[in-house]
Amino acid sequence: MALHTIDTSLASGASERVGWRGWVSLAVLMLPVLLVSVDNTVLSFALPQIALDLAPTSAQQLWIIDAYPLVLAGLLVTMGTLGDRFGRRRLLLIGATGFGILSVLAAFAPTAELLIAARAGLGVFGAMLMPSTLSLLRSIFRDREQRRLAIAVWAAGFSAGMALGPIVGGFLLEHFAWGSVFLLAVPVLIPLLVAAPLLIPESRDPRPGRIDPISILLSLATMVPVVYAIKSLAVEGFTGPAPWLLALGAVAGALFVRRQLRAADPMLDMALFRRGTFSGAVLVNLLSVIGLVGFLYFVAQHLQLVLELSPMEAGIALLPGLAVMIAAGLGVVPLARRFPARILVPAALSLSVLGYLIVALTTDAQSLSMLIVAFMTLGAGIGMAETVSNELILSSAPAAKAGAASAVSETAYELGAVLGTTIMGGILTAYYRAALDLPVGIPAVAADAARETLAGAVNAADSLEPAMGAQLRDAAAHAFDGGVVITSLIGAGLIVLAAIVAAASLGGSRRIVPQE
Repeated sequence: MALHTIDTSLASGASERVGWRGWVSLAVLMLPVLLVSVDNTVLSFALPQIALDLAPTSAQQLWIIDAYPLVLAGLLVTMGTLGDRFGRRRLLLIGATGFGILSVLAAFAPTAELLIAARAGLGVFGAMLMPSTLSLLRSIFRDREQRRLAIAVWAAGFSAGMALGPIVGGFLLEHFAWGSVFLLAVPVLIPLLVAAPLLIPESRDPRPGRIDPISILLSLATMVPVVYAIKSLAVEGFTGPAPWLLALGAVAGALFVRRQLRAADPMLDMALFRRGTFSGAVLVNLLSVIGLVGFLYFVAQHLQLVLELSPMEAGIALLPGLAVMIAAGLGVVPLARRFPARILVPAALSLSVLGYLIVALTTDAQSLSMLIVAFMTLGAGIGMAETVSNELILSSAPAAKAGAASAVSETAYELGAVLGTTIMGGILTAYYRAALDLPVGIPAVAADAARETLAGAVNAADSLEPAMGAQLRDAAAHAFDGGVVITSLIGAGLIVLAAIVAAASLGGSRRIVPQE
């Protein structure tokens, strides 16, 4: 499909500024954003109670976690394209309804099998929510300056949800059963279902791509094996199924691209990726999320297992950094009017590099105060860079393709989250196991548990007599924190790479007027 096709609902007012109704619409669209971002972190806190109640096998326990992101990642592009065709608001409402119903079913699932099925269904409807919220911002906020601020609020809401996850999860699990973390969706989505039809205008592509079942299957066959392979690498390395899954995903991805390029009316217009600003901004998002999630991965463990904070206390300790991330994402909006993205984004990401270097190179960097400072510095850079890059993704794509562009952006987020945990977590785990110096005389069972993970070492230490337990705990913390130094240097390198990509590909994008 030609890139000059436009959404007729936008053509008449490309520079029109919205009033209060548009900003109230933004508040409504933030509800599913908060919900999905909270859901990313809250389930891990409920897993121990789920394991006690439903007694899943180790494989089922993994699938309880993995079923949702696997399905979600596999369907994001498809759902973004369906929103362009059938209406983005309509898809948002369908997604919200289905997500709410399946959240109730998940909350009362009597078996692990049914909980896994409910989580997979949540992935289907979750894939309808996120691209719809971001693409609807494109249709509501036609003025670029207002849109940039709206996207900053959108990104800030996503960060706020990540902060709320541990705190909300800790509160709910202290007072209610594990199903409460799923029921949380209901009071969030009901206001959306009531207000969205009244406040949010419908938008769609007037000349959408046709529904192509083969392309849908190929997109699933690309994303699901790749995401699952990335997850399996952290556990089994290259001796497991990861190489075959990666090969399967690569073949399916090549077939998907070939089909889109040859189709007269493709499901996903591959010409989007010929725009350097679009592709560059997507890659910056991917690398930034890898850096952010990787940092959170080891900081969360350090706070709880080394510094012995509770989950809620650890979540509160992360609040200053997330508050800075939100403030930076909003504060960058006036700067984006004055400086081109090729300068602004690398400058912002240099702060994130500094945050990693504080952890890697500063004496006693892994104390609570220094970790808070490091996360505040990292968060400032990520918050600014993601606001600018998300706005560029939407503004550099034609308005009619907002759904597809948003879906590509969301796919980068999901892959970044998976890669952040796998790459940074895998390196950290490998270093920890190699560097762990076990105390002499430790029982074999405790030694095996300690070699697996830091959590295993802490649990094993609690079962030993106090003196030996303290030695094991100190040895495990020393090995883990040594791995954090190496991981931080790698994280800094990834952020530097993102800055280089931004400088090379976002040239002059402050003044972009996308071809509609």
